[in-house]
Amino acid sequence: MKISDIIKQAEGRRLEFKESLPTSADLTKTIVAFANDAGGELFIGIRNEPREITGVAEDDLMQLEEQISNLIHDNCYPVIIPEISFHGDDGKRFIKVQIFRGSNLPYYLKSKGKLQGTYIRVGSSNRQADTEIIAELERQKRNISFDSELLHDKSIQDISIEVFRKFFNEKTGEELNEVTIQKLELIKKFQGNFLATNALVLFSDGKIKNELFPYAKIECARFKGITATEFIDQKTIDENIAHQAELAYDFVLRHINKGAKVTGVYTKTRWEYPVIAIREAIRNAVVHRDYSLTGKDIKVAIYDDMVEITSPGKLMPSIDFTDMEARQSDIRNKVIAPIFKKLGIIDQWGNGLKLISDELKDYPEIDFKWSEQGLQLQVQFINKNYHQQQELQQELQQELQQELQQELQQELQQELQQESLYSLVLKILREKVLSSKEISEELEQKEISGQLSKVIKKLSEDKLVERTIPDNPNHPNQKHKITDKGILFLKIIENKSTKK
Repeated sequence: MKISDIIKQAEGRRLEFKESLPTSADLTKTIVAFANDAGGELFIGIRNEPREITGVAEDDLMQLEEQISNLIHDNCYPVIIPEISFHGDDGKRFIKVQIFRGSNLPYYLKSKGKLQGTYIRVGSSNRQADTEIIAELERQKRNISFDSELLHDKSIQDISIEVFRKFFNEKTGEELNEVTIQKLELIKKFQGNFLATNALVLFSDGKIKNELFPYAKIECARFKGITATEFIDQKTIDENIAHQAELAYDFVLRHINKGAKVTGVYTKTRWEYPVIAIREAIRNAVVHRDYSLTGKDIKVAIYDDMVEITSPGKLMPSIDFTDMEARQSDIRNKVIAPIFKKLGIIDQWGNGLKLISDELKDYPEIDFKWSEQGLQLQVQFINKNYHQQQELQQELQQELQQELQQELQQELQQELQQESLYSLVLKILREKVLSSKEISEELEQKEISGQLSKVIKKLSEDKLVERTIPDNPNHPNQKHKITDKGILFLKIIENKSTKK
C-alpha cells in the first residue's frame, strides 16, 4: 500500500503513528500488544494529529533502527523479531516497524512479568490484559478453545440436554446418543472417565448452565428514538445457544418495517433493513463470541435509525472487515462452530461476511459499520435516509401547515369532526399501494362507487395521493400510493384528534 493511502487511515488495531521515537515503555507496550493480537505497523516520523509526515533526519535512521531493535530485545518476552525498514516521501524519511502476530503467546514486558506485563490491542490503544485474556492467549498457543475445555466438578448426568437433543434430531435427522456426543467432542475421555466440555453446558438448559454461564444470553431491546433511554420492548433470550440466534432474529423482524417499493408497473415488498445480513450477524455473534469473558452478554438493539449487534470478544486476528468479499474464516469456538454448521445454522466456512456484503449491495441506503468497543465487537446497520427523512418531514410539515390553512382547511375540519372516506382511503394507502378496485375491496364495497372515484380524484388533486403510472391514468395496471404530504396530513389529523 502506498504511504499516501496509509496516512489516510485512522490509527487502530494494526496501525500506529509516532512523530518521534516514543518512550521505552510506550514502544514496548505497543510491540507486545501487536504480537499478542493481529500484528501491526508502527510508523515513526509521521505525526498523528494532524496527520503529517514530519520525517526523521537521514543521519539518525541507522541509530534509531538499532535503538528500536535493542529496546524490543531487552524488554519483551518471549523473543519478538521486528521487521524494520526505511521509507521516504517528498524528500522526508520515516521508519516502519512491522510486528507479526506471534505464535508463542502470551508476550509481555520482562520487567513486569506475565500477569502484569501482558498487553493487548483494543482499538488504537494498548490495554493491560487480565487473567481471563491471558488464559485465552495461552489457549491459542496450545491451539485449543475455551468451549473444548473439560469440567472436572460437574457430572454429565446432571447436565440437561433434552431440548437440544430434540432440536438436533429435527435439524439433522440423527439421534444425539452417547457416540454422537463423543464424536462432536461435547464430552471427552480423561483418565478413564468421560467429562463434559464447556460446549456441552452451553448447549444445555437448566441449573448448571445458569450457574456456570449466566451471561451466555442475548439481551434484545427496541428503543424509542435514536438513544437507549426509553424502551418500547425488550426480551432476554437465555435458552441453550442452539436456539438463541433465531429467537433474536424473530425479535428484530417484529420491530422493523416491511414496505412497498414501486418499480415501473410492479409493486415489490421488502424489509427496510437487509434481514439476511442481520440474521448472519446475529448467528456469527452466537457462534464466535468469547464465552470465557464473564459478565458480558450479546446485545441486539433496535433504534429508529439502526440495528446494532454487540458481541463479547475481539475480532479474531485473521478476520478483516474491510475485505468482506474475501471468504475469511477463523474459528474461536472449535466445538460449537462445527455443530452449528451441522445444524445448518451457519453456512460453509468463510461465507458469512460475503453474505452480508452481497445483500448490502441491494441496500445502498444502509451503511454497515463495525468497531471494537473495548473487548466487544459491534456491528451497525444504519439507515442513512433516516435523518434526511426527518429533515424532509420537518420541512414538509411546515409547508403543509401553511397549505392546510389555505387549500385544505375544509377537508381538515371535516376529518377532525368525523372520519370520512377521505381519510379512510388515505389510511388504507398508507399501508399498501392499491388500484381503485382494490381500495373498494378494502372498504368492503361490491364495486367502485362514484363517491370513491371522486375522493380518489380529490386526493390526487390535493397531492395527498399519486398514481404509480402518472403518464397513463387509464392504464390497466394503474395503482395509487400515498405521498409524503398525505402521510403528514394523516399525522396532523391523528395528533389533533388525540389532543381533543
